[in-house]
Amino acid sequence: MIALTIAQIAHAIAGETHLADGDTPDTLISGAVDTDSRLIRPGGVFVAKPGEETDGHLFVDAAVANGAALALVERRVDAAVTQIVVPDVVAALAALAREVVQRVRTGGELRVVGITGSNGKTTTKNLLARILEGEGETVSPKASFNNEVGAPLTMLRVTDTTKFLVSEFGASAPGEIARLAGLVDPDVGVVLMVGMAHAGGFGGIEATFHAKSELVRALGDRGVAVLNADDARVAAMAPIAAEQGASVRWFGRGPAAEVRADDVVVTASGTSFTVTADGASLPLRLRVLGEHHVMNALAAIAAATTLGVSLADAVARLETVEIAERWRMQPLGSDRVRIINDAYNASPDSMSAALRTLAQITGPGERTVAVLGAMSELGEYAEDEHDRVGLLAVRLGIQRIVVVGDAARRMYLEAVAQGSWDNEAVFFATADQAFDYLQGELRDGDRVLVKSSNSAGLRFLGDRLGESFS
Repeated sequence: MIALTIAQIAHAIAGETHLADGDTPDTLISGAVDTDSRLIRPGGVFVAKPGEETDGHLFVDAAVANGAALALVERRVDAAVTQIVVPDVVAALAALAREVVQRVRTGGELRVVGITGSNGKTTTKNLLARILEGEGETVSPKASFNNEVGAPLTMLRVTDTTKFLVSEFGASAPGEIARLAGLVDPDVGVVLMVGMAHAGGFGGIEATFHAKSELVRALGDRGVAVLNADDARVAAMAPIAAEQGASVRWFGRGPAAEVRADDVVVTASGTSFTVTADGASLPLRLRVLGEHHVMNALAAIAAATTLGVSLADAVARLETVEIAERWRMQPLGSDRVRIINDAYNASPDSMSAALRTLAQITGPGERTVAVLGAMSELGEYAEDEHDRVGLLAVRLGIQRIVVVGDAARRMYLEAVAQGSWDNEAVFFATADQAFDYLQGELRDGDRVLVKSSNSAGLRFLGDRLGESFS
């Protein structure tokens, strides 16, 4: 975090200060901010966030032992550290992030990019960050720090010399993206797609559209909305951008897109295509597995070139990216048995894309194996969407369908109903049972996809399989 006095922090978050011995209102604080006491380092700020399972106030002493210089709390605790008491530490965290970003904007060259969409946010964030890092100091989220806590923590990592802040905005309910985007007033807003992810929380696809469009509404008259021309709902956000006075930059596979891909070739080692931006064209070999990541790369290029990066530099930097992130289309195993661990997150759209990738990259003499778990946060749409995944797996000719967990059972039932009844589809209640089965079932030439939402825990099954067949 940039250096601020205790008084400045207290004013920004409207808190009541209780000074520890040796501190004054003018004492400077410049350490990193975190909600995890184990990650606090000397000079850091500990945010004592209450949680469902535990309470951060119980760990203030641990944070002090690790060197915390300040604690943001909702009630004063008996600890030898300066404390600022606020009604809501999560709201205070957001207020502090807003203050820090505004100060850096005022004193430097900071440009802010916000990214949202039902799928692809983390991959696009990582691709864009890789491009921008070549231009100057860039701050982007760790993992999927995209909620009311993770996004402000990322914002608080900016320094006086940060040139670019890439913020990933996730949401499970209306209004969340508006609140997060309002902290930073983005210069560029990227909307990837509007799909069924989190549809249960939003209340349907149209409500999802309105939630994702909150990022476009947050753009000012100097802002640029980077929109997916191939997604009709995203394209419908162009008039919203116009209402804000923002301009629109289109990316997509069609000829009308300003940033587009042609001649796409998908292989087991990545995807090659020709990228065109503003009339210039260059070949790009993206090592991140899956044709669906072409759109994520186009979005990153569109945002980067909007910020002044040359197409040649953007392409060269993207070609250095090997994986999107751990547990996201991550290649494991060996040439004998290849494992694709994509079990960090799942929605109907990403599940479909991953299954299609599996079918595309499996060659003659090789066998497709899909290990599938539940998709979360679908609400009333869960049963139908799990049925559709089972149907798609059969229609794509996936040769072994391994469904894991009671919440995903309908995938198995639908696969059997569609004709996968001769042991092509199997069901296991637990990941351990599935692992034991796969240990004996997998053979040379198998190409294995492990795909589920984070809550299903199959990412660890993917890791175990990767180690077993490496």
